[in-house]
Amino acid sequence: MPARYELTGAQWNEIKDLLPGKAGDRGRTAQDNRNFVNGVLWVLRSGAYWCHMPEKYGNWKSNHKRFTRWANSGVWEEVFCVLTEDKDNEYLMIDTSIVRSHQQAASGKGGPKTRLWGVLEEV
Repeated sequence: MPARYELTGAQWNEIKDLLPGKAGDRGRTAQDNRNFVNGVLWVLRSGAYWCHMPEKYGNWKSNHKRFTRWANSGVWEEVFCVLTEDKDNEYLMIDTSIVRSHQQAASGKGGPKTRLWGVLEEV
C-alpha cells in the first residue's frame, strides 16, 4: 500500500519508462526516479512549499530544479497523458479538496496564461 500522495505500483509501472535518467539514457543516471516523482506529488497534492518537502524525498532545491527541467522538456506532459487514461485514477478530477487556492486568486488579471508544462490555460 503506497503512502498518501504516492504512486501505486501499477501507476509507477505505467510511467517508469517515460522518465529520463534510466540506465542507457544519455546523461546522468537518476538515483531514484520513483522517490523523486513521489516527492513532486507530495508537494503538488499537499499544497505545501517546496522547502517543506519531507527529507525522505531528497533535497528540495535539487528536486525543484529537476521538476522544472522535466517540465520544460515535456516529461510531465507525457506522464499526465498516460496517468489520465486510467479512469479509476482518484486524482483525475481536481477540485478544491485536492488543490488549494490563495484567497486573492479570484481577483487576478484575466487573459491566457501558459502553464509550466506548456499547456495554454484560459482564465
